Amino acid sequence: MASSSTPGGGGAVPQHRSVASIRSPHHHTSGSSNPSTPHRPIHSNFGSPSSLRADEDIIIIELGTRKLQVGFAGDAAPRGCVWFGPEQLRRVGDFRDWSPEYKFDWRKTKDSWGRDHELWDYDVRGNDLGLIGDKIERALRDAYTKYMLIDSRPRRMVCVLPSGLPIPVLSAALDSLFSRFQPPTISLLSSSIALTVGAGVRSSLIIDLGWRETVVTGVYEYREMNCNRSIRGGKLLAERTHNLLAKHLSNAEKKEENGEKIDYQLSFEECNDIATRLVWCKSNQQSTKTAETSSEGLPTLHEQDESEPPTPAADEKTSTVSIPLRSYKKPVTLELPWDALAEPAEDAFFDSQYSAQSFDDHELPLHLLVYRSLLQLPLDARALCMSRIIFTGGCSSVLGLRSRIVDEVMKLVQVIGWDGVVGKGVEQTRANPKIKPKGVRPVASTTASTATRSPSSAGPGVDEELDGVWHDAANALMEVDPIEEQLKRGRDNRPVFQGKMRAIESVGAWSGASLVAQLKASPVSTIDREIWLQHGAAGASKAGEVDQKSSRQSLGAGGLIRGSASGASWTLGVWGAN
Repeated sequence: MASSSTPGGGGAVPQHRSVASIRSPHHHTSGSSNPSTPHRPIHSNFGSPSSLRADEDIIIIELGTRKLQVGFAGDAAPRGCVWFGPEQLRRVGDFRDWSPEYKFDWRKTKDSWGRDHELWDYDVRGNDLGLIGDKIERALRDAYTKYMLIDSRPRRMVCVLPSGLPIPVLSAALDSLFSRFQPPTISLLSSSIALTVGAGVRSSLIIDLGWRETVVTGVYEYREMNCNRSIRGGKLLAERTHNLLAKHLSNAEKKEENGEKIDYQLSFEECNDIATRLVWCKSNQQSTKTAETSSEGLPTLHEQDESEPPTPAADEKTSTVSIPLRSYKKPVTLELPWDALAEPAEDAFFDSQYSAQSFDDHELPLHLLVYRSLLQLPLDARALCMSRIIFTGGCSSVLGLRSRIVDEVMKLVQVIGWDGVVGKGVEQTRANPKIKPKGVRPVASTTASTATRSPSSAGPGVDEELDGVWHDAANALMEVDPIEEQLKRGRDNRPVFQGKMRAIESVGAWSGASLVAQLKASPVSTIDREIWLQHGAAGASKAGEVDQKSSRQSLGAGGLIRGSASGASWTLGVWGAN
């Protein structure tokens, strides 16, 4: 049997077959040692996949008056939606609702009808800011656990907020997020801008039919031009629905028990459910016909042969709806005509029985609010925004409400036009043929006088008139520029739709913010955690004092450049102007 020779000998074993080449150096020094796993250092870049995902993930949070939506950036829809309600205020192990000794009457509780279902109120004097922060923390932790299936390690966040949110409420929300979840940065994004991005347009008119109020915002080239508000919203609709149901009950009048008045006869959950499922809105023709019938007084009696049986009118053939009520003192089933379910929306959003002069600025009907918002926009912005109307909010799902608003605005434009001055004096001035604006000559007469000119009528030194047509520099054709022609090839020369009323759809504010974060667009307002914990909202600068070039940051996988942002000034954007 041939013995193996040394590596330096004549019969050297090839290097890839040598046993010594695959042993570590310390095995040669030690004679006999126990077998051990070879030491292989783990590089920091190849750690746990969860840590890499935590650095890359961006959490999108949309805060509303009654709900919170949360998900990852890049998703088409939020992972979960958490609604604020009384059950969120209970501690773990609180089973008092199932105890026979526990009796809670919501009718006798002050301001309990609908107040427990809201996160904040725009009147900050009655808000408990600490409770708002605790509600946000609990809702976000529930969303992390139930819907997103992640832990609460620090992740970057993007908050989608309404532009009219008061600074104390914004400060309470940011304090809760920075102290409880410790994100490195939080970026603020306006909900109207996110809705515009979600619709795929650059300019739009956002009609937010929210819970507390209706907000109409004009957006032109991703910038908010104006913002008008009205108190007509979902809460007023729920109250009008309660009044309708209480009116048709047998004992609908207010009663006194133990010296206290009972203002509400039905629970908020039941009235809100009926307002969401059954309430509808009449069309423009139906509301006009109803208003004319109510103003005429007694109906006109039509002659009919007595031998023929009476035929019911078309209006009398109305179907009824059975509504079971369980929150009343005793469960009953209420029979209501179908037309009666249109009264809450008519009273809450339009109030057609009153004239336009009887409303204050904070309680305008929706069609007047939209018309005045369009009237305040510049001419070019108005032409684009009126063709890109976006409806959002909880009340936008009311059947027939969106088409009614568009029809009413079109009717106002046909009757009044785009002139903000109205009244009897203006109408008389327009109808008077003797009053004409000075300094304006009719175009037809000017053209005719120019056409009748001849070359002989001009002076001897005038050579701009040829064949009876006046030529000047303004009407001369420009020379063809080859560079400009090349630039026009890459432009979109399709005609722009503008000047007509049109409603478009959007994927929503959350999806628009998810798209913005996925495209790594740098928001105007980005807040660093260390700076916020040191100064709070008082450390924000005004929008004009911030250099936009130096404040540009990256939303890539490496995270926001906190080193350069920590020393630079930052702003709260549109929220700092409140």
